Amino acid sequence: MSYSPRILAFAGSLRRDSYNKKLVRIAAEGAREAGAEVTYLDLRELDLPIYDGDLEQQNGLPPGARKLKDLMIASDGFLIASPEYNSAITAALKNAIDWASRPMPNEKPLEAFTGKVAGVMAASTGALGGLRGLPILRVILSNIGVLVLPDQIGIIKAAEAFAEDGSLKDEAQQAKVKSIGAKVTETIRKLKS
Repeated sequence: MSYSPRILAFAGSLRRDSYNKKLVRIAAEGAREAGAEVTYLDLRELDLPIYDGDLEQQNGLPPGARKLKDLMIASDGFLIASPEYNSAITAALKNAIDWASRPMPNEKPLEAFTGKVAGVMAASTGALGGLRGLPILRVILSNIGVLVLPDQIGIIKAAEAFAEDGSLKDEAQQAKVKSIGAKVTETIRKLKS
């Protein structure tokens, strides 16, 4: 029996009805169909304060940051849908990455990230589909040891792109997003064999 990769899927958006949350769920479906065990996480549930070194020194990692870090360490890879805010990634996503990167006693540096595989994507109501933020996310993840796959997609006019059930109306886009989840799964499986 082949290895069943463990993948953490989340969006860099806190908004309840986020297009990026819908998007990453589609990628997660593709990963599950390829044989992965996928955990979906809503960053909003973590209640993460803005990273502050004084806060960390006084209290250690907040509970939400510890939960995020534990989920990341237990995962082989990530599916991340990243909204684009002013040509970059969201403060919520950067903050989550910053907290999860903080060293703990008896941990290797960047243990939550090093050697992991990631697939990235974006959705936006604009004409570029959030693509301007993805190179920034790639740089951040690559610099902390994550292998970011080259496949990506930006869904333009996201307010019109999704059906009532959360799927994409365009079948080719739906298949592309699912294929990102499948490729992360397959890449992890190859690296683990």
